[in-house]
Amino acid sequence: MNKLIFIVLAGFASASFAADPAMPAAATPHMDKVAYKQMMDKAAADYKTARAQCDEQSGNAKDICIQQAKATRAHTESDAVVQYKNEKKSVQKAEIAVADAEYDLAKAKCADMTGTEKRNCLNTAKSAQTAAIADAKAEKHAADVAQTGEDCNTMTGSAKASCLTRTKSDMAGTAVADSVITTKVKAELLKEPNLKSLDVHVETNQGVVSLSGFVPSQTEVDKAVEVARNVKGVTQVQSALRIDKNERK
Repeated sequence: MNKLIFIVLAGFASASFAADPAMPAAATPHMDKVAYKQMMDKAAADYKTARAQCDEQSGNAKDICIQQAKATRAHTESDAVVQYKNEKKSVQKAEIAVADAEYDLAKAKCADMTGTEKRNCLNTAKSAQTAAIADAKAEKHAADVAQTGEDCNTMTGSAKASCLTRTKSDMAGTAVADSVITTKVKAELLKEPNLKSLDVHVETNQGVVSLSGFVPSQTEVDKAVEVARNVKGVTQVQSALRIDKNERK
């Protein structure tokens, strides 16, 4: 019988096993949905307040104020998607929305300039937008923010350059650490004589181990989770293991 392999990303509606095994598996997805909605509602409310304040200004200053409010909202919504939804297409769409909002803000700031200065300003803004969209499509920025907790796109000058340098270094180290954890988890699973570990798929992201595949019983599901949780470096275990009735015999 062909077996489907499910790849699980943090935040999906699957059973989640953290340090406290007594936590109900259904609690995490529910809490994520609530937190996501709260963050999105806050982004909308903050935007409404900021937008109203822009009406006190006029001319290009008002345009800049409006675009700044939109960019801030886009960043907050993007953070909400990355933290609580974490689905590839949604993250990409949110990151592209941030790039577009930042581009509109940059254009507004260029508006009062003239001649070569304005052309250079617009060209720089367009280049930044193009690069940001490319990063979004490559899932780079979402991974960077998740790893470092820093959003380099909100910075400028030397601060942004330093942030990007730190991000590259941190991501390289994490990739190695995650691969090591995955290898260790697989090795420990293989040591379990009563566990069909070859049917268990293992992935690690930022220390969070995701298990998927098919096993014969709930006992094996629990055992696989326990084994993974006890591996050094594992911060959380998320299980999407399925019980295959045909293998119970």
